[in-house]
Amino acid sequence: MRILGINALFHDPAAALVIDGRTVAAAEEERFSRRKHGKRPLPFSAWELPEKAAAWCLKRAGLRPGDLDAVTYSFDPALALPARDMGLDDPWDHLRLTYAREAPGFLRTALPGLDPGVVRFVPHHMAHAASAAFAAPDAGNSSVLVLDGRGERASHLAARRAGDRLEALRAQELPHSLGLVYEDLTAHLGFLRSSDEFKVMALASHGTPRMLAELRRHVYPTGDGGFHATAVPWQELCPPRGPDEPWTQDHADVAASAQAVLEETLLDLVRWLHGRTHDTVLTLAGGVALNCVANSRVAREGPFSQVWVQPAAGDAGTALGGALLLSAAEGDQPKPMPGADLGRDWSDAELGAWLKTAAVPFERPPDIATTVARALAGNAIVAWFQGRSEYGPRALGHRSLLAHPGHAGNLERLNDVKGREQFRPVAPMVLADRAAEIFDGPLPSPYMLFVHDVAPQWRDRVPAVVHVDGTARIQTVDPAREPLVARMLGAFERLTGLPVVVNTSLNTAGRPMVDDPRDALECFGSAPVDLLAIGPFAIRRADLFRTDGRSGSLSESCSDLRSAFRSDDAGGPR
Repeated sequence: MRILGINALFHDPAAALVIDGRTVAAAEEERFSRRKHGKRPLPFSAWELPEKAAAWCLKRAGLRPGDLDAVTYSFDPALALPARDMGLDDPWDHLRLTYAREAPGFLRTALPGLDPGVVRFVPHHMAHAASAAFAAPDAGNSSVLVLDGRGERASHLAARRAGDRLEALRAQELPHSLGLVYEDLTAHLGFLRSSDEFKVMALASHGTPRMLAELRRHVYPTGDGGFHATAVPWQELCPPRGPDEPWTQDHADVAASAQAVLEETLLDLVRWLHGRTHDTVLTLAGGVALNCVANSRVAREGPFSQVWVQPAAGDAGTALGGALLLSAAEGDQPKPMPGADLGRDWSDAELGAWLKTAAVPFERPPDIATTVARALAGNAIVAWFQGRSEYGPRALGHRSLLAHPGHAGNLERLNDVKGREQFRPVAPMVLADRAAEIFDGPLPSPYMLFVHDVAPQWRDRVPAVVHVDGTARIQTVDPAREPLVARMLGAFERLTGLPVVVNTSLNTAGRPMVDDPRDALECFGSAPVDLLAIGPFAIRRADLFRTDGRSGSLSESCSDLRSAFRSDDAGGPR
C-alpha cells in the first residue's frame, strides 16, 4: 500500500510516505516554510497543514495524490473531549477539533486529485507508539512507552508490540500530563512554551534538586502504570524569569528539581510496563522522549536491556507512525526506518548549479572530508551540508555545524555563532568503534538521544563537548551507514589525535535547521562560519569576503543587484 502520513495539529506539522511497509520519505513543514515548528506555539494557532512537505514526499516517490491508497491523520477527533471536560484551560481547543474533523476536505484542497474518502484518523498516541515500535531495528515483540503534552484525551500510553500488532495497555487521562507540567515550567522560566523545553533540561544541570520534596507533592506515580501531574505552583517555588533576564540559581534549582521528578516518575512507569510484558526491548516516543537525560536514566536503571528512541519523537514523528500503523494493519509488514536522513537532497550537478547561480567563489577539492578535517584541525568552524536532511530535531551529520572539540572556547564561540544562551551545550560525534573508550552510556547512540559520562582522562582533551556535569550527548557514527562523516572523523584524528568532532545543528537561534542550498548559503553568509562544505564543494569565508580592501564576489553580486533596481535618467527601472 502507498500511505501518506500527516501530522497537522498542535505543533511540528510533517508528512511521511510509506510504501509496502517501507519508509520512503519524511519531512517537517518547517524545513520548507522556514517557520520554527511550522508555526508559532500559540493557543489560537491550533494547526498547520504540511502542504509543502506532503507534496515533496509524493514527488520523491513519483506519485500523484490520486495514486495514494490511504492518508493517515494522527489525531482522531471522535476520541476527543472538550477541553473544559478534561480540566484544561484551552479556550481555543474547539477550533482545533473543528479543523481535525474537516481534515479530509483541507487535504483534498492541498493535494489536488486526492480522494478525501481515503483519509483515515489515527489516535494520536497510537501513532506515536507505532513510530517507535515499528521503526526500531530488530524490535520484534517489544514494549513501547509514549509521553507528551496531550493527545485527544490522554498524555501517555503504555503499549506492546506483538508481531505486527500494537496492543494498548494503559493510558493516563488528562489533565495529568508530564509534558504539560514541563511546558508550564518552560514558560515560567522565560522560555517559549512547547518549543524550548530542551533549554530547561540544559539549565537543570547547573542546579541542585533542592525543591524535589515539594514537587513530589504535585507530580508522582500512582503505582498502577499512571501518574498524578498537574497544578504545580511554580510561583511559590521561585520567581518567574523574563525572556531577556539572566537566570539565577533558583531558576537552575527548580529546573533540576523538575528534571529529577520527571525521571523518577518515568522510571516507575517503565518498571510497571516491564512487569506487564517482561520484554527485553523498550521503545520510546512522544515529546518527553526527547529528554535525553531521562532516557539515559531509564537505560541505566530500568529493567529493559535495550532502549531505542524514535529520533523524531515529537509530534512530527506521528506522521510516520500513523502510516506505519495502517500499513501493518493492512498486511504490509513494517520495515525499520533506514535512518533519520529521510528528507531532501541534491545531486552534485544541482549543487554546482546553485553555487554558480549565487555567484559565490567555490572549489571542488579532491576529497571534501579531508578538506574539512584540515579546516577543523586549524580551529575553523565548518558548515556541513551533505546528503538527505534529517527528520526530527537533531543534526546528525547532514545539516551540521562542526568544530574542534579540544578548545574549550569553542563552546562559547558556537553559541555566539548561533545566537543562543551560553548554558547550552554542544554535542560530540565519534566513530562507533571508538566511543566506548571515551563515553560511558548506551551504545551505539546514532541519534543523539542519550547522555554519556565522559571518561575523566578525556575531559581535558575534548572540553568543548563536556557539559558542566561531566556528560555529553553523543552521536556514534557507523562507517557503513555514514561513510563520508566517518572519513572526515578519521582524517581529523590523524591530524589531531582526537576521534571526536563537535556537532551542532546548522541554524541560528529561533530558525529551523538549514534544509536546502539557499538556506545553507544564507546561513553561511550571515554567521561567522569559516567554511561551507556543501556536497563535494567548499566555499571559504576568506574568499567570500576578501580582506584586501576589495569586495568579494558575494558583495559584488549584491552591488550589481542593487544597481539593477536603480532608476535611470528617465525615472524608470532599468
